This record gives sequence, C-alpha cells and structure tokens, in this order.
Amino acid sequence: MTSTSGAIRTTPLHKGAILTIILVSYFMILLDNSVIFTALPSLQSDLQLTGTELAWVQDAYTLVFGGLLLLGARAGDILGRKPVFIFGLIVFSVASLLIALSPAGWWIITARAIQGIGAAIVAPSALSLITATFQGEERSRAVAWYSATAGIGASLGLVVGGAMASWISWRAGFFINVPIGLAMLILAPRFLPRTPKLPGRFDIAGAITSTSGVGSLVFAILYAAEFGWASIPTLTGFGVAVVVLVLFVAAEARAAQPIMPLRLFASRVRTGAYLTRLLYLGAMIGFFFYTSQYLQEALGFTPLQAGLAFLPMTLVNFAVALAIPRLTRRFGNTLPLLAGVVLTLAGMFWLSGITPTSDYLTAVALPMLFIGAGQGLAFAPLTTYGISGATASDAGAASGVVNTFHQVGSSLGLGIIVAVAGTAVSGATTTTAVTVTAEASAALTTGSTFLLAGLILVLALVAPGAAALRRRSAAPDDAITRAS
Repeated sequence: MTSTSGAIRTTPLHKGAILTIILVSYFMILLDNSVIFTALPSLQSDLQLTGTELAWVQDAYTLVFGGLLLLGARAGDILGRKPVFIFGLIVFSVASLLIALSPAGWWIITARAIQGIGAAIVAPSALSLITATFQGEERSRAVAWYSATAGIGASLGLVVGGAMASWISWRAGFFINVPIGLAMLILAPRFLPRTPKLPGRFDIAGAITSTSGVGSLVFAILYAAEFGWASIPTLTGFGVAVVVLVLFVAAEARAAQPIMPLRLFASRVRTGAYLTRLLYLGAMIGFFFYTSQYLQEALGFTPLQAGLAFLPMTLVNFAVALAIPRLTRRFGNTLPLLAGVVLTLAGMFWLSGITPTSDYLTAVALPMLFIGAGQGLAFAPLTTYGISGATASDAGAASGVVNTFHQVGSSLGLGIIVAVAGTAVSGATTTTAVTVTAEASAALTTGSTFLLAGLILVLALVAPGAAALRRRSAAPDDAITRAS
C-alpha cells in the first residue's frame, strides 16, 4: 500500500480510479453547463421563454453554483469530502432528471437552481480530493487533467446538446446525466478515500450574504437589459447588492471560520488568478451563449451542425491542455497563462467581426482555434495559482474560491453581456439573422474587453507576484552557494 498525507491510503490502481471518478463527475457538471447552449433555440420555442427567461435558465444554475461553492467547500472540510461528494452527486443527478421533464419555464429555472446546489457540493470536493490524494508531479498531472476536463467538458457539451436536440429533443441532453450519475454513485463509495473531518462550524451568514448579494447584482443587470437602467427594480437590485456584499465582507472579517478566508487574498498571485478567472469566464460564457445562436439563426446551422462547429476549438483545447504539464515544467506557469489569455483575446476579437453572411471557415472556425488553444493554456495555470501557497487547513476554501470566481464570472459576465447585446439592437426592426449577428458581435466585443482587463491583471499582479515567490524560494540556495 502506498500512503499519502493524513489518513488516506491508496494504491496506484486506486489513484487511477479516484482520478477517473473525480474527472467524470466534474465532466458531468460541465457537460450540463454547456449542453444547453446549442439547444437554446429549440428549448426557447418549446417552453415559450422570453430572452430574459432564457438567460435565467443559464444564470439560475451558475448563480447558485457560484454562490454556494464556498459553503460546499466548507462542508467537505467539516463533514468529510467523500460523503459530501456523494451527496452532491445525488442532488445533481436528480435535478438533471427534473430538468429533462420540465413542462414550463418556472420549472426548468427552479430545477437548474437545484442542479447548481449539487454542482456547488461536487466541484470543490473534487478539487480538494485531488489536492489531498496526489502530491508533487502526480498532483501537477492531476490538476492538468482537471483543467483539460474544464475546457473539454464545456466544448463537448455543445456537440452533445446539438446532437440530442437534432435527433431527439433538447431534453435528451439532460437525461444523459442520470446513468452517468448512477455509475459514479456506485463507484465512489468503493474507491474514494476518506479524508479527516476537521472541527468547525458552517458560516451560514457568509453563504447567505454571498449568494444573495451576487444574485441581486445579476438580477439588476438582467432586469436593466429588458426594462432600463433607471427603473426602480434595477436601482433597488443594485442597492441591495452593494449593501449585502459589504455585509458579506464584514461577516467574513469577523467569522472565526469563514467560508472565504480573507487571508487568501493577501497573496497577489492568488488574487490576480481569482480576478482573471472571473473575467475570463465572463468572456467565455458570452462566447458560447451567443456564438451557438449565431450559427443556428444567422448561418442556418442545425443544432447538431452548430455543436460540431465547435469541434476545432475542442480538439485544439484538448491537445494543448495535455501538453501543459511539459510546458509548465519548462517555462513555469506565468508564460503559458499570458500566452493563453493573449490567444483567447485575439480569437475573440477576430470572431467579433462576424456578419450575417460570414464564411464559417474564415470568420468562425479559425478564430475558434485561437480560443481553444488559449483555453488549454490558461486554465491549468489559473487553477494552480488559485490554490498556490494555501495551507492544508485552507485547501478546501482555496479550491472553493477558485470555483466560485469561475461560476460568478459566468453569472455576472452573462448578465452584463446580455445587457450590452440588448442595446446593440434596441428599437431596431430587422431580420432575425441581422439581429442575432448584431447581438453576438456586441457580446464578443464585450468579451474581448473582459479578456483585455484579465491580461492587465496577469501582468500587474500574477506575473510580478510569481516572480517574487521564485526569487524568495531561490534565496536560501544562493546563500548556501555563497557560503560554500
């Protein structure tokens, strides 16, 4: 038997099984997060949803996911990551079934929120299990696979969603998770290691204020997109968001065991990684949300064709993500992260120039290659920097913050992008193709702005912070060399 830290004992075979269970479960979460994109037009038609309701189908999931991630991470620390992980799988699988059976808009939005609860439990436990089970080079490879799964799950979900919508129904894309979830529930009790339970309490005040604060902000942005920025509900939503988020920070500063320890932000490397991740995901959610609609409603693709249209991006993403361990060993994490953000920005800006009659190959597929390569390069370093330097007691919280900024970035990003895209066609009377193209172009331009801001953060915070850490770690070796 090979022993790892704490009370965990595994064999190499068990480690392979552990990583498989973690990655498949995480893939299932990401699949459901993106499977809906290529099914949006048929889902909207079937359930008779407005544009704002359609946005809430996505945001109900990402908002609850992001808002409860910190509490989910804390639950894993206190109750043990294995039982919490299994409970999250049960909630997620049941919610997937409810979504597939949705008879109306309110039902699917509610079920998506429940699904977000399950995802908020599974995701931080997955990353924490990797941190607890793997060490050194093994952990680097495991994190690389975890990051590759993030990009591949998001991209492959588009193909699966399109195929199901074309061949059967948009509902079939959510039925898929039921057998996958059952299989993982059979394997997880047998192979997942038990981690020590840490003494502590739940930070309920932090969970409530973080979720309600971000929720109010997203509501205000989406409401403004449909009814105006000066409307009373919009202004009220912004006011509530500011007050509640201030209360959240105050509660975390005073809490004995906060779900988001503010000390995690003492590191400019982690802070830069969190904020860059938020902006990066804000850009990517707009890319997926609007590009899939553009392909179908402007270029006339079927849902399946729209899903397959993302394959160039998926394949490049996968290839680059697998090469990340070798690249980071040779160049460190900063250079791949910079290259990843720059490539994604270049592809997003190129894609923003689409027209209703654009050629798919030159206007869509080629910029997608840049975006896919950028994703493959950026995600693993962002994850590594997000948990770098965290103590064992903060491992769960750090992984929770990584995933929180991932999902909150999606929620806020989509809200802002929907608002901006709405102004691009406000009051205009034209064809569907022209309208969708104008919305998509505005969304992609806004996403490019997010990525530019993320690039500035990497240069201002992450790169100099990582360089300072390298200098400090090398200093004792230099002193020894001089003394000898």
